[in-house]
Amino acid sequence: MAVPPAAKIEVPRWIQLVGLPLVLILAWAIAGAVTHVVFLFLVALLIALLLSPVVRAVAALRVPRGFAVALVYLIFALAVIAAIGAVGTVVVNETKTAATRVDSYFTDVNGRTGQVAADRDVNHFQTWLDTHRLGSIHVQARGHRLVRDIRKHDVGKYTNKVVRFAEGAAVSIGKLLFSAIIILVVSIYMLLDFPRLQHALDRRFPPRAGSENLVIRMEHSLVSYVRGQALVSLIIGTSAGVGLWLFGVLGWLPGGEKYALLFGAWVAVAELIPYLGPWLGAIPPLIYALVVHPISAVWVALLFLGIHQVEGHVVVPNVMGNALRLHPLLVIFGLLAGGEIYGLPGVLVALPLLAAGRAMWEFFSERVALETWDGTTAMPVELEEAPPPPSAAAHR
Repeated sequence: MAVPPAAKIEVPRWIQLVGLPLVLILAWAIAGAVTHVVFLFLVALLIALLLSPVVRAVAALRVPRGFAVALVYLIFALAVIAAIGAVGTVVVNETKTAATRVDSYFTDVNGRTGQVAADRDVNHFQTWLDTHRLGSIHVQARGHRLVRDIRKHDVGKYTNKVVRFAEGAAVSIGKLLFSAIIILVVSIYMLLDFPRLQHALDRRFPPRAGSENLVIRMEHSLVSYVRGQALVSLIIGTSAGVGLWLFGVLGWLPGGEKYALLFGAWVAVAELIPYLGPWLGAIPPLIYALVVHPISAVWVALLFLGIHQVEGHVVVPNVMGNALRLHPLLVIFGLLAGGEIYGLPGVLVALPLLAAGRAMWEFFSERVALETWDGTTAMPVELEEAPPPPSAAAHR
């Protein structure tokens, strides 16, 4: 039996003119006063929508929903803790190693030549210029003078600052535990109440035949976006890591094979930041290449230029094109608005929220209509009553 289409809710003109603007202003004022709380609840909603399909799959095995939520969150929490611990350990250790290497590059004097590794590379660079018909370019004297200036300013002091910064960044993760606990508790309540919310929405806004309800639409939209973004980050991070490893093996980037994992992981994480991520991901490898060997910076720059071209013309259009389904102008506005409202965290959650918001818009646009303003609103038609049949007395 076919399900009749649900009647649309018509919003009268007086509500459109007065009520909706007042509601929007009030909602904006309240959200501005409790921005942090709103942000935490939005993040909790995104996490709940992302884990809801997993909870539903576990509950389908005749497991109580409360136990399914607890099991999924336990696995999720262990995975997040393990990932943070592994990444934090790798970042701190690799940063210490890189800082020690940079310090030695400028300070460890060779007993036979009386020069440091940086002086030796300056000589090699000048030799390369001379053998390639570029002898008119004299950089040797200036290069040695630059190395001496860096040694006088105690490069170890600056590398120690970098190490302390990395350690402080790792320790600062613990300061986020309070917000993380709030997000965890709120998202658990949301997951537990999703069936009740879904039932209430289905009763008030029944889905049409063959279509999905609102919660399922939002889940699918968010999961599709996260899957696409994770695949893009994996592809770009792996490409950068493999390229830097090859440069190190071939001798084009000294030490590149040792730090390829660190740089590749950083590129993959930076890729989560739309538009700015590709540029941020290339900065640490370029700085490292400039310090280790100036010529290596050219190869690293060409590598990232090629990766970004492939990303912009092949990876993103094919992977994210079907996942997001948003107009580029709306994407740019969402990113700018997210950054203006809540900084970098706002930028990170802007696109997932837009993806979920698109699902809501598509759902309610089929069910809500605004009363027209042209005065052509259909009026009920009243039929004239038929005259009563003539009575028998009239015939007489």
